[in-house]
Amino acid sequence: MIDIKLIREDPDLVRASQRARGEDEGVVDAIRAAEERRRSSLTAYERLRAEQKSMGKDVAKAQGDEKQALLARTREMSTEVKSLQAAADEAQAELDALLRTIGNVVEPGVPSGGEDDYAVLETVGQPRDFAAEGFEPRDHLALAEALDAVDMERGAKVSGARFYFLKGVGARLEMALLGLAMERAIAAGFVPLITPTLVKSEVMAGAGFLDHHADEVYRVDADDLYLTGTSEVALAGYHADEILDLSAGPLRYAGQSTCYRREAGSYGKDTRGIIRVHQFNKIEMFVYCRLEDAAAEHRRLLDMEQDMLATIEVPYRIIDTAAGDLGGPAARKFDCEGWVPTQGRYRELTSTSNCTTFQARRLGTRVKGDAGNEVAATLNGTLATTRWLVALLENHQQADGSVVVPDALRSRVGLDVLRRR
Repeated sequence: MIDIKLIREDPDLVRASQRARGEDEGVVDAIRAAEERRRSSLTAYERLRAEQKSMGKDVAKAQGDEKQALLARTREMSTEVKSLQAAADEAQAELDALLRTIGNVVEPGVPSGGEDDYAVLETVGQPRDFAAEGFEPRDHLALAEALDAVDMERGAKVSGARFYFLKGVGARLEMALLGLAMERAIAAGFVPLITPTLVKSEVMAGAGFLDHHADEVYRVDADDLYLTGTSEVALAGYHADEILDLSAGPLRYAGQSTCYRREAGSYGKDTRGIIRVHQFNKIEMFVYCRLEDAAAEHRRLLDMEQDMLATIEVPYRIIDTAAGDLGGPAARKFDCEGWVPTQGRYRELTSTSNCTTFQARRLGTRVKGDAGNEVAATLNGTLATTRWLVALLENHQQADGSVVVPDALRSRVGLDVLRRR
């Protein structure tokens, strides 16, 4: 969550962030009012408690009717103290609930608006002219099925809609991609982790995944555990309630996990193939650093994503995501979108978010500082995921339905070309 000091000291900044996100800016005044109620209740409570303690001494000295009157007053005061304590607790609960409705304060320069209001920062590579090459490109599913690389029908038979089996060269291609991504992350100083995919509710909430998108998450009711949609969640909880020593620099992790998303509300969207599915695999980078280092770490994560996209040799562009399309924890997010020839447009392949202190404040992760401990900053970025196969297959297809394997993946796949069965 955001620091309440920011609402006290610069409420207009938070209001502006809410407007940019398309969210209610009135919540800022509601928070200020709830905090004032909490403060006034606590002040009255403390004053009455002090009076109550002082009166206890008077009761001990008093006799007869005076003592009875004092005892009656102490009983009244006890009721009033409990009432004031309840009022303070109620105001605190309201304050906490209101604070959780506010997304991270967006960074300066983030475009205002919604999903279509992004800013294109860079376009890399030139889409192929398939017409000039004399054939019409097939979509990724047609290519994968012809290569016997995916089995959607049996995936649905076993698990339902939007599940699938990657098989044969499809499985080999994904393993090669994820393996290369992890190798690159390790070479860059990231510590590899294979993370849990079930987490406690406090970790899921702390990472910011239950505020507005709880319907996107799978929940195991019997155990009060959640299936994660990204290893970012487990990585955010890894150092919960700890004080980190960053004297040697930021802590950088690369998590490998299977990810699960209900895709609630996406009925009818991207139902063909593996663009929007309920289960996929991913390599996720995660960084703990000081707040003043967060912007530089964000750039570092984006550079690594670009290097990986260059490796699979697909045209892509980088967008600065608009405030209204940011997740609650993100103060800024850059998406890398790969060109999908059969759709004639760019689709998100990877993203990197600067969550500043939003997640760490909720999860109690702090950093040793010269002037005392301070809240850590966290960042995340995807280095490879199953969806990349969509862009890889479509951009590297040949007229005969075969697919050329990018040079960097050939030794891992064991093939130069994926050919139709």
